[in-house]
Amino acid sequence: MAERLTLTGARFPGSDGLVDIALADGRVEAITPANGVRPEETVALDGRYVVPGLWDEHVHFTQWTLFRSRFDVSAARSAAEAAALVRGHLQADGMPAAGPLVGVGFRDAVWPDRPTAALLDEVAGSLPVVLLSADLHTAWLNTAGAQATGAAIGEDGLVREDDAFAVQGALDALPDAVVDAWAEEAADAAATRGVVGIVDLEMTWNRDVWLRRVAAGSDAIRVQFGVYPVDLDRAIAEGLRTGEAVGESGLLTMGFLKILIDGSLNTRTAYCVDPYPDPDGLPHPNGLLTVPEDELEEVLRRSTGGGILPTVHAIGDAANRVALDVFERVGTPGRIEHAQLLTGEDIHRFEKLGVIVSVQPAHAMDDRDVADHHWAGRTGRAFPFRSLTEFGARLAFGSDAPVSPLDPWVGMAAAVFRTADDRPAWHPEQLVDPQVALASSARGRATVSVGDVADLAVVEADPFTATVDQLRTMPVAATLLGGRFTHRTL
Repeated sequence: MAERLTLTGARFPGSDGLVDIALADGRVEAITPANGVRPEETVALDGRYVVPGLWDEHVHFTQWTLFRSRFDVSAARSAAEAAALVRGHLQADGMPAAGPLVGVGFRDAVWPDRPTAALLDEVAGSLPVVLLSADLHTAWLNTAGAQATGAAIGEDGLVREDDAFAVQGALDALPDAVVDAWAEEAADAAATRGVVGIVDLEMTWNRDVWLRRVAAGSDAIRVQFGVYPVDLDRAIAEGLRTGEAVGESGLLTMGFLKILIDGSLNTRTAYCVDPYPDPDGLPHPNGLLTVPEDELEEVLRRSTGGGILPTVHAIGDAANRVALDVFERVGTPGRIEHAQLLTGEDIHRFEKLGVIVSVQPAHAMDDRDVADHHWAGRTGRAFPFRSLTEFGARLAFGSDAPVSPLDPWVGMAAAVFRTADDRPAWHPEQLVDPQVALASSARGRATVSVGDVADLAVVEADPFTATVDQLRTMPVAATLLGGRFTHRTL
């Protein structure tokens, strides 16, 4: 890697003037008007736009790695359609070499019919089949799939929340070498979208996984990894502290303690003030608070006392109220993941408490129909991105991959335009400016400044003036991590 490099003829979003950007020792050394002088090490950008390197603030990276190789059933609009997709796949491709057939991405919350184990048994017989919902909080299995994974299912073939996570764990039992090779491909693919870093919230002890991958040569992205309550004492004992480097590569840092206190909208387990409109068959009509408030407070006090900041999964408005109340009592900064539905009284509290709102804008588009049904009359305060920024909250954009693709441009387009198809914007009063979307995807950086770490992306269009389709599919000509190329087409 060259220690010095100059990107010539660059433009910044919102500007027509050309500049030269000098990089040295992994940082931006100088930004000067383009003058035609060419140092020894140069790359001509020919008027392309330079933006800060992008981060995905919420990824389940191993799950995303596996998702990329699994059978996609997201197009199903009913249980019958999902079963038909399984039948077609088995007829065309047969079973995988090892383990059950795993399908991913179904969204059953507004299906006109309901899943059953018998429906999958009919199309698959004795072949084990497991379908994972798009939000990962539900698994739908046939009888053979349940036997293969040790799941206890009823007539509907569904398991939810912790039981669904246990099924996913059983499916993930693949050799490290296989998964790591797929992970390397996924990291390289992320770099082609301008990604320089991720917050990995995989539900496992993840430090050793990433140390192994980096030692084997994985160097396309930075990784800030999290831990879960089951490993909190171990993390503290081993000296892990939020924001501190781990290992010698400079690529790994310790992230957050993640704790889930409710479920999801699609599974109808997000904990809400008002009950769901179709409570039949739901054991908890208002959703589920999975961690009692006093227990959450104890865990947050223990975590922050050990130097690990918390991030709390809260989707429903009642869950967010609980999380904010506990943050206020403990007096710690941190994050809330998702914050999909908020009461009007709580929107202003994030800035006051120093709590970052880690949101996934693509979910607003994926869930708009589900929200219109299950949160009818409340969607004006669902995914309230503009309201949060107007009250001074800091947004951090992510994908929750594999729930939505690990592609920040998809999230930015959703936040800026609030539509993902030919329908009008959904609650356009909550869209954000492109500058906010970019900063929320780049750890607060909306532009490139002297002294910055040279984590950069070079794109073909101005993201501040792009159309929804241009922004969603933004061509990325190059990505630089600490001044070296991790992706390059120019």
